[in-house]
Amino acid sequence: MNTPALSLRRYGDSKGSHAHEHFQVLWGWQGALELEIQGRGLRMTSGRAAVIAPGDRHDFWSSAGSACFVLDSFDASPVLAALAGRVVDTDTAALHLLRFLSSRHTLDDALQAPAVAMLLSTLPAQPCTRSLARRIDWPAIDAWIDVHIAEPIAVAQLAALACLSPSQFAARCVDETGIAPIAYVRERRLQLARRLRAEGWPVQRIAERCGYRSPSALTAALRRS
Repeated sequence: MNTPALSLRRYGDSKGSHAHEHFQVLWGWQGALELEIQGRGLRMTSGRAAVIAPGDRHDFWSSAGSACFVLDSFDASPVLAALAGRVVDTDTAALHLLRFLSSRHTLDDALQAPAVAMLLSTLPAQPCTRSLARRIDWPAIDAWIDVHIAEPIAVAQLAALACLSPSQFAARCVDETGIAPIAYVRERRLQLARRLRAEGWPVQRIAERCGYRSPSALTAALRRS
């Protein structure tokens, strides 16, 4: 594979760690993708890019499903070498280009070369300092939400768990999960409500358990989801 190849790939359960003899670059498009590169855990969301160096063992998984544009390339450019093993932010031009590419049924040969060149141009020349920010322990956040899911939950409470201000947490939540904190909590409520409904719980009990003010509010939320 001497010619760079760009494709849209979907991820779910882990397929196991592996390595390639070429660079692999991922641009997040839909959902959140968990990465492990050489034992280091990273998180991919829309508007972010990850670079995996040749020979680096890596694994992918997404609990809710995700999609990324993936470039396989033997081009050992200085930019790719500098960003290897990292997840970095890209500019809005990358999102516009990904939106255009996602509207195509196939990435034909005529589109491959210009698309690859434009996507690579959106990568920063050096790692972004934001990657050094305090890591949010999302499994711990999820566990806390699940314990308090029948109660009103404020952004300030979640921010305190992450040792961030509410505004910082809100920005990081959108950056790392693709949705705002309130929507994040709402999705946790809906996931539990769907599971309990599948188990045959009465609507009244589900509403009480999941923090909805009434059965009709729960029904409306499920209908909108």
